[in-house]
Amino acid sequence: MKESGLSWKFPREFWVANSIELFERAAYYGMFIVLAVYLTREVGYTDVETGWVTGLFASLIYMAPTFTGTLSDKMGFRQALILAFGLLSGGYFLLGLFPTKLTAVTALSLIMLGGSFVKPIITGTVAKASDEKNRARAYSIFYMMVNIGAFLGKTIAKPLRVDLGLRYINFYAAAMAFVALIIVYFLYRDIDTTGKGKSLKEALAGLVRVLKNIRFMALISIVAGFWAIQHQLYATMPKYTLRLVGEHASPEWLANINPFVVVIFVVPVTHLVRKIKPVSSIGIALLIIPFSALAIALSPVLASVAGDQVSIFGLFTLHPITVSLIFGIALQGLAETFLSPRFLEYASKQAPKGEEGLYLGYSHLTTFFANLFAFVSSGYLLDKFCPDPRTLSPEQMSTAYEHSYYIWYFYAAVGLLAFLLLMVYKIICDRIDKKRAAAMS
Repeated sequence: MKESGLSWKFPREFWVANSIELFERAAYYGMFIVLAVYLTREVGYTDVETGWVTGLFASLIYMAPTFTGTLSDKMGFRQALILAFGLLSGGYFLLGLFPTKLTAVTALSLIMLGGSFVKPIITGTVAKASDEKNRARAYSIFYMMVNIGAFLGKTIAKPLRVDLGLRYINFYAAAMAFVALIIVYFLYRDIDTTGKGKSLKEALAGLVRVLKNIRFMALISIVAGFWAIQHQLYATMPKYTLRLVGEHASPEWLANINPFVVVIFVVPVTHLVRKIKPVSSIGIALLIIPFSALAIALSPVLASVAGDQVSIFGLFTLHPITVSLIFGIALQGLAETFLSPRFLEYASKQAPKGEEGLYLGYSHLTTFFANLFAFVSSGYLLDKFCPDPRTLSPEQMSTAYEHSYYIWYFYAAVGLLAFLLLMVYKIICDRIDKKRAAAMS
């Protein structure tokens, strides 16, 4: 039976915004999947330096919406998107054109600033184009488009890397961002001008209010543990795979398992968990995510049983690390379908009318904390357990990677801690809510 009021019909602006998001994500993830490799091989950063540069870039792109969301409300979403995709197109092109340390930092700063406009605007448009009853469905579609874009971007990244070189992936990203700019210019229109003119002072006051909301910030900090593991797809996995499996490996395509699983399962899972509390859906995600890292860590066990090559139904063989990565990344994708739409649904309901772009930026603070921790820790762990082969002597090469899988045990422990903290969080919040209800009765 169809539930009253539920619909998959949304206004034209909703679909235009999702199309823009698809191209923006195709650009970003095509570049991002090999960014750590590019910065080490082409630009010349060490693993540790790369961890800090990518960590700051990937975290600030989620912190900046706190402020660019305010500018977007004041400028109007359309004008802000035109500015954003102009910055993105130029930043991607510059990153590929001049692979030097100074230019890379400059280019990444432009990409960070441009991307920080896009995030609150598109999620804000989705919120404005849907009512409260259909918002979970709206965000499930939004996340499906995000992952289709991510899938396409990472699919093209491997042939570009192998056939043309790492630099050309940045030129591809610039082209995708420019296509999005054209769509914005000709098709995107603001659907609601409410909330324009918010001052920076008001935005900072709003941020302070959110930071003082202990329950909200506690949830953000706990969920950061999830994303710290999920973002090892970009921080650790590409270098880990190329160094242990070989240059013929396909980390770009392995990373695509995540969006593929999300696209397949996000709508049915969102429908399945629609009646449970958002915190319960998040809990399921945090229960699954440690096992994704554990699955990758157990590749030596698989190798001891199956040898150097694992037969897949007698049709072909894969390296044990590749098999472990496939299983682990699939679990990550499944966990994400429980987390992402419900978490954004929760955050959007906290947004006052007209401040969707501003307030939804606060929900991305979880990824700010996660990325800074994920990439910086990855740099040190890679340097310790899976170092750059160019820094090793022939004698060192024979033993340098013996404990490389320890990296994934570390992240499995991070995920387990996040789950346990969420359980404590839920118990404490339930007790507080019961006391309040009793006091009001």
